[in-house]
Amino acid sequence: MPALKLTPTLTFISALGAAPWRPIHTLVRQAEEKFRPSRLSPHGTELALAGGPSVLRETGAGRIPTIVLGGLVPDATEQVFLLRRFLLKSGDVYYVNYAHDDFSLDAVCARLDALVGQLAARGEAPVIFGVSFGGGLILEWLRRARVAGANPVLAGVVLVSPVSCVADLIAPGVAKPATLIGRALKPFLDAEGVVTDTVVEKARSIFLRMFEAGAQNKVALRLLMTEGEANRLKQAVMGTIRGLTAVGARARVRALAAMRGPTEYFQPALLPLTTAPTLVLFAQREDAVLDAAAPVRLALGHALPAYFPAGQKREVWGRPGDGEVQHASLVFHVYSFLPHLQSFYRQVRRGPLALAA
Repeated sequence: MPALKLTPTLTFISALGAAPWRPIHTLVRQAEEKFRPSRLSPHGTELALAGGPSVLRETGAGRIPTIVLGGLVPDATEQVFLLRRFLLKSGDVYYVNYAHDDFSLDAVCARLDALVGQLAARGEAPVIFGVSFGGGLILEWLRRARVAGANPVLAGVVLVSPVSCVADLIAPGVAKPATLIGRALKPFLDAEGVVTDTVVEKARSIFLRMFEAGAQNKVALRLLMTEGEANRLKQAVMGTIRGLTAVGARARVRALAAMRGPTEYFQPALLPLTTAPTLVLFAQREDAVLDAAAPVRLALGHALPAYFPAGQKREVWGRPGDGEVQHASLVFHVYSFLPHLQSFYRQVRRGPLALAA
């Protein structure tokens, strides 16, 4: 008999996630969008570095901003497509979108240093929110900060299905990865020179199929968003996947290969990574993406207090009729993730304005 899974107490908004109420939730969101449409503006263009990300800012209502880093694909703006209104209630949202034709781990970390520093200078401590590969980037950024003796000022950290290194996706020494994403990435890792167009197209088709698998249930999708929203989301995601060049794809995988899994720096000199409140969310079906022996699972699943003393780990399970929650499925299983995020942000808002790492 499976273990009983407990979720945080429902709020009015999360209760609207129950299937019969979702059309009402969609109507509320439509009304908000009509009277307060999304307005994204470039932020910090003077900080542009080779291979660095672009940052878009959306103005929120509170004093606790959120910095969002997405996975390998799609962009951060699409990664939290149905969560943005919730995040904006706490403060501005900064979307960190990676370049399509290049990627530099050093440039991403430098951009995060600058952005968090700017916010601290005006008395704001952000929640830094990473999804999949973006969660791994946050871990790498925090590790580098510890090595440098820096203390980023954070209100909180959210890691959704984090991927910290290649070993999280492909077990060392395995000739044929068991997962789709592992099979998509291995040719990039094995290539000694230029990655061929065939390899890029195969990887692109795999990522497209992974997204389409989540969107194929048209009935469930209509309960989540309007037809117009679904079309905009699909076009944006497809555009990102198709727009990623061979050079850009290779650079992202090269960065993943350079990132260190958290089990490699399990030592007092580098831990904890931060004392800020931290929420780690693993999905019900991580095995479809993460290796069973993934270092990130071992570290954050069994030694979380060493890395994040104020951390909590949760498994996100699907609601009745929604199917099993997949890796980083913040769009198609948004109502399964939402209660955990609501509870965490309430905790953050009750805390001090700024928390040093």
